Amino acid sequence: MSMEISTIPHSLDPEVEFLNVTVLKQNKNVVVVTLACRRKRNAINAKMWKEIGYVFSKLGRLGDGCRAILLMGAGSSFCAGIDVMDPMFQMATEDDVARRAMSFMPKILDMQHCLTQVERCPVPVICAMHGFCVGAGIDLSCCADIRLCSPETIFSVREVKVGLAADVGTLQRFPKIVGHSSRIRELCFTGSNFDADEAHRIGFVSRIAPNNLIEDAVKLCCDIAALSPVAVTSTKTSLNYSRDHTVQEGLEHIALHNSIALQSEDLIKAFAMDGTKPNFEELLPHSKL
Repeated sequence: MSMEISTIPHSLDPEVEFLNVTVLKQNKNVVVVTLACRRKRNAINAKMWKEIGYVFSKLGRLGDGCRAILLMGAGSSFCAGIDVMDPMFQMATEDDVARRAMSFMPKILDMQHCLTQVERCPVPVICAMHGFCVGAGIDLSCCADIRLCSPETIFSVREVKVGLAADVGTLQRFPKIVGHSSRIRELCFTGSNFDADEAHRIGFVSRIAPNNLIEDAVKLCCDIAALSPVAVTSTKTSLNYSRDHTVQEGLEHIALHNSIALQSEDLIKAFAMDGTKPNFEELLPHSKL
């Protein structure tokens, strides 16, 4: 399976060590974020963890034309989980249990916050998985909007097998993605592997790419990037809000949002059925103090 795509460095790329942040040469509206620790099958160390949070807190907000993001892993696997050899993940050695807990809890919350930045990124994130996607790889991929995989991909909610409950998002997001079924609880309780066919059957991935995973993922990103960025980001905002609220609250939220968004010139351009591809303006950078 070819993992090679033609890209140029993104402005964020020099700021990170364990990620590659690039832009598709064929489409400047698609950013590619690649986990780049090949020798450890992209096991996430503390620095990479923070870099994921940083990069996704910026993308879609810089006014650089980013409309879709491809998240992938370099080398033989998407992500082999957390890098358990990184001492930054260890707990303090203070004897008092309460003090150790009070010291360690903010680190867990920081780790949760970093991965949540993928979910909160205003533009769609398409996750392309191959090889192994276990432990923290599941946590990370659950935060993406769309997941694709290659036929040989092996998945596992591995945490129980190393003596802990998953605590950075899988237990909260995975059941909402695929439903609170008996099988999901079995996978989480046992840490058992499941393959690409099962991932597709339960709805964790949209589809299995039989020939070229990255080519399929790039095409999907380009298809999304060709649409109105106002419409796409509004859709993601409403989907995420509605997932966490009642139907009525979701209806009221999108009514308020569209009372503004429907005044965009993108609506007029999209309805102009003259056979030409609409040219939608880029979103402005997010204002900040």
